[in-house]
Amino acid sequence: MIKKKMEDALNKQINEEMYSAYFYLAMVSYFENINLKGFAFWFKTQVQEEMFHMMKFHTFILERGGQVKLEAIAEPPQKFESPLKLIEEALKHERHITACINNLMDLAMDEKDHASRNLLNWFIDEQVEEEANFEEVLAKLQMVGDNKSMLLMLDNEMRQRPQGQNAFFPTPAV
Repeated sequence: MIKKKMEDALNKQINEEMYSAYFYLAMVSYFENINLKGFAFWFKTQVQEEMFHMMKFHTFILERGGQVKLEAIAEPPQKFESPLKLIEEALKHERHITACINNLMDLAMDEKDHASRNLLNWFIDEQVEEEANFEEVLAKLQMVGDNKSMLLMLDNEMRQRPQGQNAFFPTPAV
């Protein structure tokens, strides 16, 4: 049985993961609107990952005999200054999520909740990967600078990101 304090914290994380999906969906729209379809595809894959994360928390709470409480999702930004600024915002967001996961782990340790610690170990590893992915894209965009030809080449590279098994979006034709 999950303790109420942990249940509440994990429910809050469900909302964080849903916001992440919503945030990245806004980024998909931005990239679609400026005809950078590779970046849009990359972020569609990110949306899927965030939904998967949300479902892991959802399933875990239910399996532990808890109640899932879904709350309103905040509205994400609708406009972005540039692809570079967008990626900077996304990296900042991933660092926020990492802090949230670390706080959950601290709580699980304080509560001696070994099952939650086991779940959160997966998320800690996942956040290392998430931040590394965004840092790589940021570094490449910084190298590209204002070179539109290089941006288009990078956009083509972004289209190559592998999708998860439960893809919500079809793979675009290359």
